[in-house]
Amino acid sequence: MGASAAEAVAALHRLLPREFYARSSVDVARDLLGKILVSESDEGPATATIVETEAYGGPDDLASHARAGLTKRTAPMFGPPGHAYVYLVYGMHECLNVVTEEDGRAGAVLLRAGHPLTGIDLMRRRRARPGDPDGRLAAGPARLAQALAVTRADNGHDLTLGRRLWVADPGLPSAAAIEAGPRIGISYAGAEWAGRPWRFWLRGEPAASRP
Repeated sequence: MGASAAEAVAALHRLLPREFYARSSVDVARDLLGKILVSESDEGPATATIVETEAYGGPDDLASHARAGLTKRTAPMFGPPGHAYVYLVYGMHECLNVVTEEDGRAGAVLLRAGHPLTGIDLMRRRRARPGDPDGRLAAGPARLAQALAVTRADNGHDLTLGRRLWVADPGLPSAAAIEAGPRIGISYAGAEWAGRPWRFWLRGEPAASRP
């Protein structure tokens, strides 16, 4: 990604404030590209550049969990912004989202992929994939959560506190490096919602979803 591990570590103090998240899910999803996801655990720290995201809206978005309204599961999506929304998919994989929009209005951005920066050996142990290239260790939402030790215990965690799990800003990538396309695996939502270009990724990034 052009940034060394040392540069990534130096950027960690630039914590994204709550105001960053209190915006449209689509805008936040695009602007999260190039930011750094930071995880601290008893095993040690690990960081990854966010290279792929997907935006999800409120109850009117038929691809969003919020389509079910305010429930125990979806409560984090309804605010306040800047918190984590972690859920289980296929009964076995955790996925990390960041909550967006104004407090009381549902919205979230799924972090689909990251490019490892620091703690790479730790990520390999967590994923039990010693032979994978660095760029594929956190390629996909489930892999990203596993590599950075994100679990449902982090559901509702405040990402603006700068401890345990947060997002740091090393500077925005060039707008020309960002591509957009339909979200993945949501055909159940119908053509209108499935076709919206609410997935964003950095061009040429090996961790991004395959075409």
